[in-house]
Amino acid sequence: MKNSTVSFLLNNDVVTLDNLDPNLTVLQYLREIQFKTGSKEGCASGDCGACTVVVADLERNNPNRLHYKSINACITFVGNLHAKQLITVEHLKEGAKLHHAQQTIVDNHGSQCGFCTPGFVMSSFALHKHNKAPTRAQVLEALAGNLCRCTGYRSIIEAAITSSEHIEEDASALHYQKTVAELTTLKKLSSPILSGNGHKYVAPKNINELAYELVSEPKSTLVAGGTDLALSVTQNLATINQLVYVGNVEELTTIEETATEIIIGSATSYSQFIETLHHYYPDLGEMIERIGSKQIRNTGTLGGNIGNASPIGDMPPALIALGASITLHLNGVERTILVEDYFVDYKQTVLQASEFIKSVQIPKPSNGQTLKIYKISKRIDDDISAVLAAFFIEINNEPQEALKVANIRMAFGGMAGIPKRAKATENIIIGKVLTKEVVEQAKTALISDFQPMSDVRASDKYRMTVAQNLIEKCYLELKFAQESNVIETRVVNYA
Repeated sequence: MKNSTVSFLLNNDVVTLDNLDPNLTVLQYLREIQFKTGSKEGCASGDCGACTVVVADLERNNPNRLHYKSINACITFVGNLHAKQLITVEHLKEGAKLHHAQQTIVDNHGSQCGFCTPGFVMSSFALHKHNKAPTRAQVLEALAGNLCRCTGYRSIIEAAITSSEHIEEDASALHYQKTVAELTTLKKLSSPILSGNGHKYVAPKNINELAYELVSEPKSTLVAGGTDLALSVTQNLATINQLVYVGNVEELTTIEETATEIIIGSATSYSQFIETLHHYYPDLGEMIERIGSKQIRNTGTLGGNIGNASPIGDMPPALIALGASITLHLNGVERTILVEDYFVDYKQTVLQASEFIKSVQIPKPSNGQTLKIYKISKRIDDDISAVLAAFFIEINNEPQEALKVANIRMAFGGMAGIPKRAKATENIIIGKVLTKEVVEQAKTALISDFQPMSDVRASDKYRMTVAQNLIEKCYLELKFAQESNVIETRVVNYA
């Protein structure tokens, strides 16, 4: 692998990084090296959005187009900028003229103490790059990861809603083709390496390079979005000796479909695969919309959420309920296992040294199959689950069978040291017609499946009570859906 430095565009200028500690975050780089202090540090954990910047990258399926996305600079390692364009709030104003995203804040009196304002401006900027006339719902999604401690969201929302359809092109639009050309050139460089303070960062471009790197340095730490890993640096002041970034590995950033399954590369971000999963499993799509914020979903990956092995990760329970599998790769040798078999104990998995997650295979639904997901957290947006329940249910479609369960898989997060199925509860339900009595039996059986712990998010009693009630909630929703279909059929018949 030929050595190459990390190179990117800082607005319109090519920047090359060398002899720099790869543990440095983008926010630290901007404030301490570039002295661009518009981006603020409010939390250093990707929660408040004061550090929001925008990254432009070439679209995978159309390399002549740019995709703009908002990210949290405070939890993004600087090496991840390679072959991308970084835009900050300082780059928006042209001479004495404010950018549309800035001017609407002024016009709507959206800036109060001003600390959070640059982050809101950049989130609005990214939104308007892809949607000149966003709806209120789209604005709320884009701004959900930006907190205002002065609590004046109405004026900020109104500012972001203001259409930019008839606004003249901004500087980034005027330099669009030049930016595409420069990023294309940077993409052709060999895999970047960044070293400093005895620490190293490498970003392989294909799966063979990645496998070789991990075999050569088995103690390397993989990083994709870094939305959890970076906190060990920003919150716990840890240092990582060798970072291996997987976001540039072509084979890990694809989404494919066959007749029976969806295959998602492990380094694919939530924002890239949410539309596909929402199409087949609406509840799953809605749940993904509640994972972190727009900034987190733009960088966080499916493989990272699984590989992190957190007992409160949102995707694993859903994948377990769906019977999804993962393909693991070790120096050219691959094996495929069920997602539920990946987890051994708290933060312990079956992953071997130098092995990594290549892809996730999710079965497509058939007639009579339903996925119900319930996320319990203190906030709707940008919050961690206290309990997450995922129920995959196959109902016998024969009318006389009512709600007879042909098959069911029930998985929970937050109820144990790992995400796992409630097999005793499943055995109570499977093969039976769902009734109030069966549901009560299932709620009782759940006690033998889990012994949840108490922590800052919820007590053990709360978790168990909520989990039991979610079983009943699922039953009531299925029952209502069935009855609604009967009523609708009768109306059609009478007509």
